[in-house]
Amino acid sequence: MSDQEKKQQEHEKDLAEFECGEPGRDEEAHVQRQIEIAKGPMETLHLKPEIAHVHDGVTPQLKVGVYICRCGGNISDVVDVEKVAETARLIPGVCVAKVHTFVCSDPGQHLISDDILQENLDRVVVASCSPFLHEQTFRGAVSRGGMNPYLYEHVNIREQASWAHKHDPAGATTKAIRMVAAAVGKLRLAQPLDKIKLPNHRRALVIGGGIAGLKAAADLAGRGIKVLLVEIADQLGGHLNERGRIYPSEHDASEFVSALVTQVRASSNIEILLSSKVSAVSGFIGNFKIVIESLRSDGSTSKMDETVGAIIMATGYRPYIPQNGEFLYKAEPCVLTLPEFIQHMQSLSGDAKQLTYCGQAIRNIGFLHCVGSRQIDGIHQPSPNGALNTYCSRTCCTTILQQALAVRKRFPHTGVFDFNQDIRTYGRGEENYYTQASRQGVVFFRYNGDEPPRVEAATGSRGKDGVLRIIVKDALTWGEELEIGVDMLVLGTGMIPGQITGLIEAMKLAVGEDGFLQEVHPKLRPVELAVNGILVAGTAQAPMNVHETLAAAGAAAAKAAAMFATEEVELNPYVAEVDLSRCSGEARCVTQCDYEGALKMVQVEVDGVMVDRAEVNAGLCVGCGACVAVCPHRAIDLNGWRIDQFEAMIEGLAAEIPHPECSSELVSIQ
Repeated sequence: MSDQEKKQQEHEKDLAEFECGEPGRDEEAHVQRQIEIAKGPMETLHLKPEIAHVHDGVTPQLKVGVYICRCGGNISDVVDVEKVAETARLIPGVCVAKVHTFVCSDPGQHLISDDILQENLDRVVVASCSPFLHEQTFRGAVSRGGMNPYLYEHVNIREQASWAHKHDPAGATTKAIRMVAAAVGKLRLAQPLDKIKLPNHRRALVIGGGIAGLKAAADLAGRGIKVLLVEIADQLGGHLNERGRIYPSEHDASEFVSALVTQVRASSNIEILLSSKVSAVSGFIGNFKIVIESLRSDGSTSKMDETVGAIIMATGYRPYIPQNGEFLYKAEPCVLTLPEFIQHMQSLSGDAKQLTYCGQAIRNIGFLHCVGSRQIDGIHQPSPNGALNTYCSRTCCTTILQQALAVRKRFPHTGVFDFNQDIRTYGRGEENYYTQASRQGVVFFRYNGDEPPRVEAATGSRGKDGVLRIIVKDALTWGEELEIGVDMLVLGTGMIPGQITGLIEAMKLAVGEDGFLQEVHPKLRPVELAVNGILVAGTAQAPMNVHETLAAAGAAAAKAAAMFATEEVELNPYVAEVDLSRCSGEARCVTQCDYEGALKMVQVEVDGVMVDRAEVNAGLCVGCGACVAVCPHRAIDLNGWRIDQFEAMIEGLAAEIPHPECSSELVSIQ
């Protein structure tokens, strides 16, 4: 064994001696031993009595393990993680403090679970990246070690220290140390919690009978789950009924819809309600109470009450309708939207030799991109509600190229002109449409978004080159202003959110700036909405093509099926809890709560007298804490985030800490 290996072994032996103190060991001597082993000067960490408290005469000394992640350099390039671990060892109660390159990796998780078993740890702190990424990962590691998963605390020293203060490593290190100290203080007052278990109705509601709703319903039914499918129209299939062919496969859209509808109708697990809408929603995951209104054939309506365990929002989109006069829409009959043009192409006989419209031959046709999408304030006219659609609708470019190519192939004597800001054919196989359109003679013009083309009516009933003149500053010819005559202009209209304001308000769903339903996280929870048990599928979430819509619907169905895997629904225990001995029945908490039914007043008996007291519905409570803030008697608190725990965190943040310039060598786990 080399001298360096012997030295490393001796250091690890010394480190092991102080990583976990022996029962009854003098604390000051233990701290002094740590300082002697670590090289370099070190000031003692002084914590206020409330935080330094580890004995209360009854509770045994807690053993806290702290694990600091290098995050492959994302943290350690700025934060001195060895210094954080070194300082954490001086916090009373911390008996293990280790550094790992990737704590979230399998070896990192095993490190935590093994230490819990071998060192008899009572609490665990992980200082790494955002809890949105790996909180569940570390809860699993803690559970595998035999510890209650809610005795673990996550500290985000990547986004909140390393990335936030990359130009101040010393300050970032100090902040990371304080955050760890706060987490340890909070954990000293933590109590084991159990997940909330609620009855689970193994039946799903799918709102919307387009391809997203059909796909989700079919997938759920295939897993043996009962589905109630509600569609506001009198037929299934949605907007795909109005499309010619699906790109890039070029399969007939009507045949695809027909096959999907046949599959859904053939399932005994699916109940279909057409000409129906959901008028009211209440309850919580596993136990949603819904009211459905259906239109009868005689014009009257009927209502029915149902109970479901999960809801999939497959409410789809609306095509953008240009305002009257926008690019001469409605002012000139030869100006059509893209969906209108697709339907017109379908209406032409198969043996037609000339593209015609309203009895007139179409010699030249123009396609204009981004109508109703990528709008710019001050350039485009807002919609009647004052909103601008600043987003890209994503599917319009490929659809326009598909139709332009269809015109050139079917009517080769018709000239086709394409006016675009840029072309976004992002899907697999979609770029081929642009290549083929170029080879088939489609002429492309590119304009800047703040200078859209002008559309004017030609003089006379039919100008020399067409009934319309399109004036565009073409970026492809270095801004030269060109004038093109066409007989028809097709506006490439985008997608806008569906009209589901009532459902959004009833379910308290979040929407993004674009007005579409907002998922919890685009990568980690892409089909889940902020309300537990409510999922989103397809274009209710964002503009999508057919393939993306089907994939999203399948994901939503899989997530819903996972909810129905057990007879009970399990929820995190971070909900409000009432101390009846302190509650005076003033109901301030109830009036402050934004979640209907989460808090209510009930009659309870106190000293033989019936009085009003607050009661929490764990299924509806989201743990926001608004009720805690208004209670004058501190009779209500949040499990896992009690007020005394916040106070302990503040004390930890304010504690004296070693100076970050101190340096020493520590053994790190690779």
